[in-house]
Amino acid sequence: MSAGVAIRQSRLEDRAAWAPLWAGYLEFYESDLPQRVTDTTWARFHDSSEPVIALVAEDDDGSLIGFAHLVFHRGTWAIGDFCYLEDLFVAPEARGRGVARALIEALYALADERGCERVYWLTHENNATARALYDKLARHRGFIQYQR
Repeated sequence: MSAGVAIRQSRLEDRAAWAPLWAGYLEFYESDLPQRVTDTTWARFHDSSEPVIALVAEDDDGSLIGFAHLVFHRGTWAIGDFCYLEDLFVAPEARGRGVARALIEALYALADERGCERVYWLTHENNATARALYDKLARHRGFIQYQR
């Protein structure tokens, strides 16, 4: 783990610190979501009946500098659950310090603890910086995503 960075599950009181990170993530992907979606997403992270959680990266001064949003679900190719890393973001000023790697390693540990048989995620083909890290931590299996 990066020196001075702790990874933990988000807490309700993190909302104000998480919100600018979420806004930065949406801006990076040139996306805009209705406030209702953001509010519902945040509520789901803290509802034990929901299969989603947020991990946050906390700097040594207590500020949040990144997050990983995870969705746990069943699959048809395994008995154990899968873990989908839906969102990963590190604040620009904290990049290059190993924060993204620490978040991924923490999600791997959580997925292992929960008996997940697969951890997977998507990224844009042009996201070269992230892909350089991802290529060290996982295998690109060649699949192409389609959406409706």
